[in-house]
Amino acid sequence: MRLRTLLLFGLSLPGFALAAQSGADVYAATCIECHGSGKFQAPLFGDARQWKKLIREGLNDLVPSALAGIRKMPAKGGNPGLSDEEIARAVIYMANAAGGRFAEPTGADIARWRQKADKRLKK
Repeated sequence: MRLRTLLLFGLSLPGFALAAQSGADVYAATCIECHGSGKFQAPLFGDARQWKKLIREGLNDLVPSALAGIRKMPAKGGNPGLSDEEIARAVIYMANAAGGRFAEPTGADIARWRQKADKRLKK
């Protein structure tokens, strides 16, 4: 009985203990599809010229766009299983690879960006 309880507890624990993926991991699993090749005119990873204007616009525009979708990019890059934090980390990772100097997002940042994304979705 005790072993069964431990096994059940162990199986349920990963759902609560999973840490958010890094921006590099999210990029490699999802974003690379378009940002690695320029598909649908997505700015190429590491291309400072293509990212310059986006970096100037800042994370308050970039992250909500990624969360809600923009032009041919679907919401969350087409991967609804990603958290808002993971999307923010991926955006920061890509922007920083092209010359941005953005820091790890805070919980307050993520909440603010989610609100902006939700407003865009309601339009």
